[in-house]
Amino acid sequence: MALGTFAVGTDAFEVAGFLPEMAGELGVTEATAGYSVTVFAICYAVFSPLLATITATVPRRRLLVAALVVLGLANLGTAFAPNFALLMASRVLAALGAAAYTPNAGAVASSLVSAERRGRALALVVSGLTVATAIGVPLGNLASRFLGWRSALGLVAMLCLLIGAGLAILLPKLAGGNRVPLTERLAVLRNSGVRMILPVTVLGMAAAYTAYAYAIPAFDAAGISPDAAQWMLFLYGAGAVAGAQSSGRLTDKFGGTKVLIVGYAVMTCTLVAFGSLTLAHVTLPILVGVLAFTWGASSWCQTPPQQHRLIAAAPDEAPLVIALNSSGIYIGIGVGTFVGGLAGAGNATWMFFSGAVIAVIAGVFLTVTGRVAHRGQRQSTC
Repeated sequence: MALGTFAVGTDAFEVAGFLPEMAGELGVTEATAGYSVTVFAICYAVFSPLLATITATVPRRRLLVAALVVLGLANLGTAFAPNFALLMASRVLAALGAAAYTPNAGAVASSLVSAERRGRALALVVSGLTVATAIGVPLGNLASRFLGWRSALGLVAMLCLLIGAGLAILLPKLAGGNRVPLTERLAVLRNSGVRMILPVTVLGMAAAYTAYAYAIPAFDAAGISPDAAQWMLFLYGAGAVAGAQSSGRLTDKFGGTKVLIVGYAVMTCTLVAFGSLTLAHVTLPILVGVLAFTWGASSWCQTPPQQHRLIAAAPDEAPLVIALNSSGIYIGIGVGTFVGGLAGAGNATWMFFSGAVIAVIAGVFLTVTGRVAHRGQRQSTC
């Protein structure tokens, strides 16, 4: 199941590794091609709660295998798409498969182990997304350079279908759950704490992704050739793993709000530095490598503290608020990719500085809402 989430993450993010080639062959601008990431992310966020409701009673093995088959076929559709319109349609189908797979994989993993091992099982399944961020995109870039971007997508399709076959053989039969109306699932949004926390996820991920979908032209504007960009993507991925792993421990020690404020400060400085390099037309590969690492770390340090804050705000609805946070992540990715492409993928300065502005807004919103929540807690205590 962790391999399945790796396939989902690679599918979601690998476009960044071959965006210029894909855009050129389909006859669209790089900014327009980047909107395929926007469509995938927004559709994932919208479909996730809907599919959770519709498929609630479907046996879990059947659901997970079907989701991977849909994702695999969608990738084949993207790989063979003769034009951009059909490619976009295939990305919507891919979002359906991903939205059906990822939340249910975590739920199934937790049901297969004893209570004291559930946290580790969930972490293992979720780690597939983090590893995909670390190596999926650069591997996609490498595969596209030697085989072409269509073949790179074909490899992801094969991976999805192979993992689906493996789950069909190895996963025991598990019954579906009870059908819970969508209105009941979303009732947790009446909680004011949850309403104040979720926008931070959207803003933070939007800031992180204004330039990431356009990473190849963005690094090119910072003086890194497309051939060398894969190493920068690896450094970004290494930072993502380091940020995700360390932020959990730091959250336990210092609290989620402090970790997030530091993360947004680092993200702001990183994106401003990137933007300044593109303005000055200075080539400093070592500095770009360091910035790629801090970019990844500050982008992916957000999830553990945000989950911690949401669970603290609604402890009885932990699975639901984590699922909503996942939707918030993909909404943020979609919004960030859209904002980044507004001025065209060739305008890296716009992408980096607009991301920095959104990171500042996220930090300010977090600080203000954190104080409001703290005052509310004090008043309720009195």
